Amino acid sequence: MAAEALAPAKINLTLHVIGRRADGYHLLDSLVAFVDLGDRVGVAPGDGLSLRVKGPRAAGVPADDNNLMLRAARLLAAGAGAEVGADLGAALTLEKCLPMAAGIGGGSSDAAAALRLLSRLWGLPMPDTRALMALGADLPVCAAARPARMRGLGERLDPAPALPPVWLVLANPGMALATPAVFGALSRPENAPMPETLPDFPDAVALAAWLRAQRNDLEPAATAICPAVAQVSAALAAQSGCLLARMSGSGATCFGVFASPATAQAAVAALRAARPDWWVEAAGLWQPAGDAA
Repeated sequence: MAAEALAPAKINLTLHVIGRRADGYHLLDSLVAFVDLGDRVGVAPGDGLSLRVKGPRAAGVPADDNNLMLRAARLLAAGAGAEVGADLGAALTLEKCLPMAAGIGGGSSDAAAALRLLSRLWGLPMPDTRALMALGADLPVCAAARPARMRGLGERLDPAPALPPVWLVLANPGMALATPAVFGALSRPENAPMPETLPDFPDAVALAAWLRAQRNDLEPAATAICPAVAQVSAALAAQSGCLLARMSGSGATCFGVFASPATAQAAVAALRAARPDWWVEAAGLWQPAGDAA
């Protein structure tokens, strides 16, 4: 039967780059959360495998095998010794709402949502972590789609402390940043990790206070490539009620932390009025279906 799901945006609340392996891959220590804003993915029975892309940000999104959703579908089938087209089929849709190459895991979350839907449609288990990593470092955390401490290349996930009610304002200047370029501009690949034990966060103020002592080590590199990142972060920080402003992932999206939806929505209105050329949205933390409220 046809089904649809949100592919929630991934937010790196922290992103510490703590080393670089001999093969050039970087080691990370990141506190990751997801928000109730993202793309929408649909799956229906079909002959062969197809993908239709629509939505306000569909321009430029590939609908061929360059799209991670189709590669994920083939990976899922191959894990069961099946072949898409000959044995299994599906018609996929993607309603693209998030900016591309924006540091909020859009493509990876789209692929993870497609995998969750296809695993139910086809009656197949989700791929394991090793298989997911073959699609990309963000796939394991996006497949789990819940707050986590992400380490290594992205394959090591540990449960995060419960996050308090918090609202984020996301802002992007309309400029895509390529992740390899940002890592390539990183001046120091070996930095301190987060504390071994993460604290409890009783409220948004406590969370923001702790986050201020942490970092996104990619932010200086991203800002050197795209100075607009600093402008976005500063504009968020200047909003009334903003407890913290930081870049997510490899950018250029930045987020501001707010303690109430009212202050977050007021910030969105102010930023949209001041910078109508930016993408600006408010979001709360995402609760996966079936989890207790």
